[in-house]
Amino acid sequence: MFVSSAPCSNQIQRIAALKDQRKAVILAHYYQEEEIQDVADFIGDSLELSRKAAATDAEVIVFCGVHFMAETAKILSPNKTVLLPDLNAGCSLADACSPDEFAQFRADHPGHVVISYINCSAAIKAQSDLICTSSNAVAMVKSIPEEQGILFAPDQNLGNWVQKQTGRKLVLWPGSCIVHETFSEAAVFKLKAAHPKAELIAHPECQSHLLDLADFIGSTSKLLSHSKTSTASSFIVLTEPGILHQMRKAAPHKEFYGVPGLDGCSCNACPYMRLNTLDKLENCLKTMAPAINLEEVLRLRALAPIKKMLELSN
Repeated sequence: MFVSSAPCSNQIQRIAALKDQRKAVILAHYYQEEEIQDVADFIGDSLELSRKAAATDAEVIVFCGVHFMAETAKILSPNKTVLLPDLNAGCSLADACSPDEFAQFRADHPGHVVISYINCSAAIKAQSDLICTSSNAVAMVKSIPEEQGILFAPDQNLGNWVQKQTGRKLVLWPGSCIVHETFSEAAVFKLKAAHPKAELIAHPECQSHLLDLADFIGSTSKLLSHSKTSTASSFIVLTEPGILHQMRKAAPHKEFYGVPGLDGCSCNACPYMRLNTLDKLENCLKTMAPAINLEEVLRLRALAPIKKMLELSN
């Protein structure tokens, strides 16, 4: 593994030079380490980032996120080189939904429309009729006729929340995100007792008993926007703590509190997101590896439900 001994400021300069040399754009998901967010050209949610990168004239996309996000970038930008600093940066939610098991799940429920959360592999997208994000999941479900059965995958917590918002019965794949599954309810109550005026804001991937406590529920981008516009001066944030960096930058006069996990640790950081480092980012720009490649047949099948979502969103 490449290891840099140079000072961080020199490394940032080297990354900038390599980025220019490779005609690259650097994307960072909100859940990345602060130092990676600070060198990125764009910071955001996965689909938002992939669409921004596709609209640039960059020849190389470096996606500092997890594997399914880099796959989505390749699906939307087949002619660009897509790099992921650490190929082991997977996702518990995506990895627990295998293509073969999902195919059986579909076969067990014939006649159902398949709506898959974008947090899934290209192979699962290719088996789906429609893709959704946490921002538009409710709208995508509402776009399906009420008499039509719906399979929703792979996040059951998001699916449960969507059911409550739409009144629709969904057949849920039993998957969840390890980060959003392990927040401590006791820690939430402790924080609320210590900061009674703080708003509790939560991502819909959280378990329903925690969402029931929330003052505001939304995607990561919506949580960030809400924290800027809300009249509240403090927030307890139920999602991966990487977003706190952007919240504090956007509203430095406000206070933000992350919620620990069930083991009482000081944070609930995604171990996969944090596999990406500045060293790995620099190295992948040097070596142009690891690169994400998809068979064209699979890419086109995965693209179709994404395009349908984008059409319905316009």
